[in-house]
Amino acid sequence: MKKSFVFASAAIVLAGCSKLGPLGPENFNVTPQPLEAIGGKVPATINGKFPEKYMKKKAIVTVTPELRYAGGKFVADGQTFQGEKVLGNDQTVNYKVGGNYTMRANFPYVPEMEESKLYLTFNGQIGKKVKQIPDVEIGYGVLATSTLLGRTIYGAQTATGKDAYQYAIEQSTTAEIKYLIQQSQIRTSELKSVSVQEFVNTLRQIKADQKGFALDNIEVSAYASPDGGLKLNTALAEAREKTSKKYLEGELKKMDFNATVDSKYTAEDWDGFQELVSASNIQDKEVIIRVLSMYEDPEEREQQIKNLSVAFKELAEEVLPALRRARLRVNYELIGRSDEEIVAQFKQDPTKLSIEELLYAATLTDDAQQQKKILEQTAKQYPNDYRAYNNLAQLAFAQSDVESAIKHLNQAATLKPNAQEVNANKALIALAQGNVDQAEALLGQATNADNYNDVLGNICIARGQYAVAQKTFGSKSNTNSAALAQILNKDYSAALKTLNSIANADATTAYLKAIVAARTNKESEAITQLRNALQLDPSLKGYAAKDLEFATLMGDSSFQALVK
Repeated sequence: MKKSFVFASAAIVLAGCSKLGPLGPENFNVTPQPLEAIGGKVPATINGKFPEKYMKKKAIVTVTPELRYAGGKFVADGQTFQGEKVLGNDQTVNYKVGGNYTMRANFPYVPEMEESKLYLTFNGQIGKKVKQIPDVEIGYGVLATSTLLGRTIYGAQTATGKDAYQYAIEQSTTAEIKYLIQQSQIRTSELKSVSVQEFVNTLRQIKADQKGFALDNIEVSAYASPDGGLKLNTALAEAREKTSKKYLEGELKKMDFNATVDSKYTAEDWDGFQELVSASNIQDKEVIIRVLSMYEDPEEREQQIKNLSVAFKELAEEVLPALRRARLRVNYELIGRSDEEIVAQFKQDPTKLSIEELLYAATLTDDAQQQKKILEQTAKQYPNDYRAYNNLAQLAFAQSDVESAIKHLNQAATLKPNAQEVNANKALIALAQGNVDQAEALLGQATNADNYNDVLGNICIARGQYAVAQKTFGSKSNTNSAALAQILNKDYSAALKTLNSIANADATTAYLKAIVAARTNKESEAITQLRNALQLDPSLKGYAAKDLEFATLMGDSSFQALVK
C-alpha cells in the first residue's frame, strides 16, 4: 500500500478569548507529496488555513516549516501572522472568518531526508503571554530520483580525442606538356621536364605496389590558346590530345601497366586565359577581364583584345604560350593497413604503428581493458600527443575512477591547453563532484566539443531544469542521463524508448526501467527490472529499500525479499 498518514481529528480548543488552540493537519496542504529533491534542494509549497475564531485579535503566530530526519533537521524561514488589533506589518487574519495563506520552504538536500517528516512549528503569543501550540506533521519523505544523476553521469557521452587515420587517402599528380604555337608535336625537352618525369614515376610506383596504391583513373586534357581562328584551334587541340595520349599509352605499355587513358580537348581555353590574366601584372588586365565579360563570341573577344595593342603584346609573351598545352593527371589512393593488419601489427610490434593507427586501433575493440592497453602504449610511444591521455581519462571516468580521470586530463591539458575535448570531460568530472558552477564554466570553453549537448543536458538535470534537459539531450542521446531527464519530466514513453536503446545497459539502466514501470502502475515489471538492477549491483539494495518511487510496492513480499 502507498504510505499514508492517519491524523486524529483536531479539535480547536477555544477555551476563552485568551487561548490559541492546536491546529491539525487538515488545516494544511503541502505539495509535492512526498517532497522531491530538485537541483540539490527540497522545495515545498504549503497552503494553510486559520479557522474561524482562531486568530485572537491581539495574537501573533509565527509558522515555521521543519524537515526532520535521522540525525538532524533543517529549518526554513517562518512566516508571521497577526490579529486584527495588532499594530504590525505582518499578514492580518480576521478573527471571525479566519484566513488562508501560502508559504514556501526550500531545504538543502541530504540523503538522509529520504526518510523524513515535514513539520510545522508555531510560536504564538497574545499580548506579552507566550502560548504553546503543538507541532503539526504535514508531510513525509523525500523523493530523491534526481540524485540518481550521481550514477547516470558516468554513462554520459565523453569527448574523444579523435584519430585522423584513413584507410584510403585520395591523391593526384599532374604534369603539363607545352607546345609551340600552332604545333602538336611533343618536344623531347618537354618529356624531360621535372613534372613529366615525376608523373611517369608515380605511374611506376602505382604499378609496382598495387597493395599500397589504388589507381582511380588517368586523364589527358589538351588545349589551344584563344588566339587564332576557332577552326584552327579546334584542330590543334584535337591533335595535341592525340599526341599526348599516345605518349602516355606508350609509357604504360613499357611498364606493362594495363590502364586506360581518358582524354578530351578544349579548342579555346578562355577559362585558363582569364585565370592567368587575373594572376598577372599586365597593365590593362582589368580592361581585358571586362572584355571577357562583355563579349560571348570568341572571335569578337579576340578582336577586342587585339585592339589593345600594348596589352596584346604582353599577352603574347606571358599568357598565351602557357595555354598551348596538354595537362596530364593521375588520380589514385594511398592504401593503409586494414583493420585486421593494424590489430596484428599491434600484437607483433606496436612501435611500427603511427599515432593515428594506434588511436584508431583503440576504436576497433569494445573491451575496455584492451582499449586501455592500446592507449597506454600510444602515450608511451607518442608522449607529446594529448589525445591518448584524454582517451585514457574517458575510460577511467566510465569506470567511475575520477582520480585517474583527473590525472590523465591534467596531462592532456599540459600538452594542449584549452583542448575542447579535455574541457568537456573536465566539466563532467566537476559535475560528478557536485560542482555545477565549475562544470558550466568548463563547458563554456568546449562549445565545439562533440558531446557539448550531452554535458549540458546533465548540467540542466543538476539545476533542476528537466524540460530543458530533455530538449538539450534530443532524441539521439541514448544514455541513462537522457532517460533520467525524461523520467523527471514525466515523459515515460520517451524514457522507456531511450532505456531500451542504450548500447551498454547496466544496473542503473535497469533501475530506471523499474522506476518507469512503478510510475506507470506496472508493478510486476517494476519488480522484474528491480531484480535485474540488484543482481547487477547489489549495493543498490539499501537505496531501493527506502526509495519512495516504490512506495506502492513496499508491502509486497517480492519487493521485501529483494531489498532485505
